[in-house]
Amino acid sequence: MPVREAGLAAAVRGVFSRRTRDIEAVAGVSFEIAHGEVVGFLGPNGAGKTTTLKMLSGLLHPTSGSVRVLGYVPRERQREYLRQITLLMGNRNQLQWDLPGADSFELNRALYQIPVAEFRRRRDELVDMLALGDLVDKPVRNLSLGERMRMETAASLLHRPSVLFLDEPTIGLDVTMQKQMREFLREYCAAHGATVLLTSHNMADIETLCARVILVNAGRMLFDGMLSGLGERFLGYREIEVALSDADVELSGYGELVRRDGDRVRLRVPKSRTAEVTARLLTEHQVIDLTVENPPIEDLIELAFSRTSTVTEPA
Repeated sequence: MPVREAGLAAAVRGVFSRRTRDIEAVAGVSFEIAHGEVVGFLGPNGAGKTTTLKMLSGLLHPTSGSVRVLGYVPRERQREYLRQITLLMGNRNQLQWDLPGADSFELNRALYQIPVAEFRRRRDELVDMLALGDLVDKPVRNLSLGERMRMETAASLLHRPSVLFLDEPTIGLDVTMQKQMREFLREYCAAHGATVLLTSHNMADIETLCARVILVNAGRMLFDGMLSGLGERFLGYREIEVALSDADVELSGYGELVRRDGDRVRLRVPKSRTAEVTARLLTEHQVIDLTVENPPIEDLIELAFSRTSTVTEPA
């Protein structure tokens, strides 16, 4: 990529002699996804997620290594391959901006040569499931971001792809519609056996849809395994929340005090001492309620991204 320096003189020099530097957007990323899996693909901004999705869909060509999806080489852009995939990018418009969504649906019908009767059945089903209603008759430019995302989703699924590359599919949706979108995607995958690689900054999407996650940072893999295994891999502590009959009892000797809210106290304790501390609390105090859990998934993933070493784990 070009290196741009500040100042008029530097701008003039750049016209005649431009300095560049190489950046590895994705390096050493290797994984396999089985038929029917829904896998979360996570990383901070600039981690290489969208670049990877573009390589998998054939929009970018890797400079080294190999990519195969459904037995095809994506960069060859074979027609039979394109019929079986979709790439939905929440921050990119793929519909015709000045036309109603219904017209874009018709365009997709022609491109994918969907029989008219089958097209109408699929269209009506998607319009109903995504609560599009009269929105399909509005020009896309007049839709809100959330409305456009639902329209984009419907358009991208009309040809019934078996592999879905989803980049922020719930962006711009309100809380209620996010939940409906997740439920819709879950139903679609169950009904059609779809394979999904999903990127999202909304951890509710990941927790609801994905049993397995792949974490990348700076183009390199940090983790590939079950979502439930993130805590075991990156976390050295557990959090214990306990409700006591005596709300004023001092518990600092049991672990780090995270918060106190009335009779409920949350403690952070080393993972190796969880069983010991739990037993002491139950033995030494009158406990009303006690739970042991990992911190929120957002905290786990933030901790994983803070690691600088590249770690790859089996799924």
